[in-house]
Amino acid sequence: MTGNYQINSPSELRALPQEVLPELSQELRNFLIDHIATHGGHFSSSLGVVELTIAVHYVFNTPKDKLIWDVGHQAYVHKLLTGRAARFHSNRLLGGISGFPVMEENNFDAFGTGHSSTSLSAILGMACAARYKGDNSRQHIAVIGDGAMTAGLAFEALNNIGFEQPNLLIILNDNDMSIDAGTGALQNYLTDLTSGQAYNQFKSQIKKLLSPHKDRTQWSIAAIRKIEKLIKTGLFASSNIFEALGIRYFGPVDGHNLHKLIKIFEQLKHVPGPKIVHCVTQKGKGFTPAMLNKAEWHATGKFDKLTGIRLENQLPQLYKETFQQVLGETLIQLAQHNSRIIAISPAMLSGSRLTAMKQLMPNRVFDVGICEQHAITFSAGLAADGLLPFCVIYSTFLQRAYDQLIHDVALQKLPVVFCIDRAGVVGPDGPTHQGAFDIAFLRCIPNIACASPMTLTDFKNLLFTAQDITLDGPLAIRYPKGPGSREKQSDKFTRLEIGKGKRLCSGQDIAILSLGPVGQYAQDACNELLREGMQVGHYDLRFFKPLDEALLHEVFQSYSYIITVEDGCIAGGVGTAVLEFMAEHGYSATLKRLGLPDTFAVQGTQRQLHQLYHYDKQAIIATVRQLYTGPLESAGSGCSLKPNESSPNS
Repeated sequence: MTGNYQINSPSELRALPQEVLPELSQELRNFLIDHIATHGGHFSSSLGVVELTIAVHYVFNTPKDKLIWDVGHQAYVHKLLTGRAARFHSNRLLGGISGFPVMEENNFDAFGTGHSSTSLSAILGMACAARYKGDNSRQHIAVIGDGAMTAGLAFEALNNIGFEQPNLLIILNDNDMSIDAGTGALQNYLTDLTSGQAYNQFKSQIKKLLSPHKDRTQWSIAAIRKIEKLIKTGLFASSNIFEALGIRYFGPVDGHNLHKLIKIFEQLKHVPGPKIVHCVTQKGKGFTPAMLNKAEWHATGKFDKLTGIRLENQLPQLYKETFQQVLGETLIQLAQHNSRIIAISPAMLSGSRLTAMKQLMPNRVFDVGICEQHAITFSAGLAADGLLPFCVIYSTFLQRAYDQLIHDVALQKLPVVFCIDRAGVVGPDGPTHQGAFDIAFLRCIPNIACASPMTLTDFKNLLFTAQDITLDGPLAIRYPKGPGSREKQSDKFTRLEIGKGKRLCSGQDIAILSLGPVGQYAQDACNELLREGMQVGHYDLRFFKPLDEALLHEVFQSYSYIITVEDGCIAGGVGTAVLEFMAEHGYSATLKRLGLPDTFAVQGTQRQLHQLYHYDKQAIIATVRQLYTGPLESAGSGCSLKPNESSPNS
């Protein structure tokens, strides 16, 4: 980090005089803007907590004092102050530091926080562990923000904190945002607290009036405490949810006033029990475009730091059509003709491209906040009353609502359409965000149909099919982050048969069974191998539950070597399903499964990870060559002639 202050640890920060800290905060902002303009990453959240981060590390004795950041994408300044400035150029890159706190990366990262709303439960566990061990020497601090307080897990923790009464400090970073604008009654409540400060002003005045000094010796400290208790439990008890739960509330305070923050934190170090400080901050502070459009600048690619122009916007339109765009545009088209369609998102409207539908049909799009469990059971309630909910949710976040998926939707055969965004590896966000497990954990659930389209055309048609037929239970459609390819341009929808795949090309001895967009790797591999004289069959499974058994019978009766390719974990994935089919029907073949191994996928670009974990085009070609036993005779049309040919059994 360049500038006048080379801070490599919080101990060096604490050695600085307080009057120079505002200058340090500006240096940190400049560093973040310079870095992210060059490399991309989460942006506006960390800009909003510069002063807050400095104040926390200045007052508390980290890492002995335990500090958790929630959500972790607001922890960039924390990383800069804890010895990672020199490596920050590698942030979110393959082999580099993580964009989130990671316990293995640094001892100042007390807990990993890639997903939101976990900090309060974790810090409560640490505080109770310290109490159990008789350790009263350390503080426990959780910084929770960017909408994380709206999740059910946070409410559960607050309830338990109020009961346990541990010594901990909650810092609520209230910037009125998650990724998109904050929603829900809690956000309205926090807004009321920041705009109507009667409770805090009244309490302050009473304390000032009744404080014991030389002219008011008749007032005892005990009397003051009784009056304060009366204020909390009587007149204003209903005005503050945190006080009602037994958590002392302080605020709201200006989260950009360094000296005030330091003073408050110093005072609260000596206040026993659970406390919450309500800090009001501005997301994107210090960079005008981010302050004007907080949602758009939550995370960004490279940009011009002087103008704010996104550099990736200079790419031709050809490369920009994504699965997310097709989802947003297609749902609008379908909803205009089908009044039953409702869209639900757990705080991911912009990322899922539902913003336009929300603007056009505000009563048919629900952003429920960071509440994945609620989103699914809410969708189940809509379906139970005759509507057709499209629950658009990221793969990694669907994991958090697995019981609701099973108990509230699949068990009751409710027609909820799950649009599982960011399925497969997503890239720089790393292990906490890779959509690695949904194929495996969906495949074992009864009453659910599951698909993964290879192309944007198939995706569009699957969405149409979902609303065009009477679903006897839920339908899940998984798709990756980013661009896809089309088989053909068409404004017309085609109804697809549930559970049916297709043969893309015929071959001899070796067949590839692919699922999802990685099938394009397989198709490209087949075409390259064909030019070398090797004819390899390629089948797009399209559905991983139910499997197309007619197609699989054709494959096992025609080929001795089979390769499965999927953008998900091999353990329990579609390759495993094909193995199970082979065993159940007594087939004998050599089967090689390509996909994610039994490990948490690291960070890197999607293509880097496909290559690293050996299921990109070159990996498929290498696998075919390993299996290939010699020149094969001509067997059919080859891969390049009829890419849309359907299997006779399909």
